[in-house]
Amino acid sequence: MERIEGAAVGRCAASPYLLPLTLHCRQNGTQKSWDFMKTHDSVTILVFNSSRRSLVLVKQFRPAVCAGGVERLFAGSLAAVGRAGPRELQPALPGSAGPTFELCAGLVDQPALSLEEVACKEAWEECGYRLAPSGLRRVATYKSGVGLTSSSQTMFYAEVTAAQRGGPGGGLAEEGELIEVVHLPLGGAQAFADDPDVPKTLGVIFGISWFLSRVAPGLGPQ
Repeated sequence: MERIEGAAVGRCAASPYLLPLTLHCRQNGTQKSWDFMKTHDSVTILVFNSSRRSLVLVKQFRPAVCAGGVERLFAGSLAAVGRAGPRELQPALPGSAGPTFELCAGLVDQPALSLEEVACKEAWEECGYRLAPSGLRRVATYKSGVGLTSSSQTMFYAEVTAAQRGGPGGGLAEEGELIEVVHLPLGGAQAFADDPDVPKTLGVIFGISWFLSRVAPGLGPQ
């Protein structure tokens, strides 16, 4: 996962996932301009494996996280990217800076599917667990990245057993996904969430906090 070679950064000319725009408006009589991205909404799933008494997370390499780390260490690395073509990052991209721990998640980019159906699809592809829409509990819907995007994310909770894992997960190879399934024991969940040296999303922190306060008290002794 961390062996990254030939890393180069170029301008994003077109993307099916994001569209850069600028909003011009007057706010209380003051003219303003604000850059933002049009992006898809998303779903995320907090999965609890009752057989293993563990929370199911995913770990994957995030290019933006890695490239941002290079920029912080070597200021100007990204700003130097021109329009002539991709520019190789110097020094070479350190792959160890890119993997992050996250909840299973996916984009809402198939209008024919409900949010619950998208969540079940992602749980199977990323983690190998078979879920039914009726088995999902909606936790919350919130705005994500409000300074840059207008997208919403909906978090679901699902409880599974070891018998419901019928596949390896890992994401779709044809889409270049390389995802590691991680089972986080409940005993170490709070310390994991509190550790600033573990790269993780806010969804992981919120999900663990919600689980420990709303679900864990009713589980009973191990």
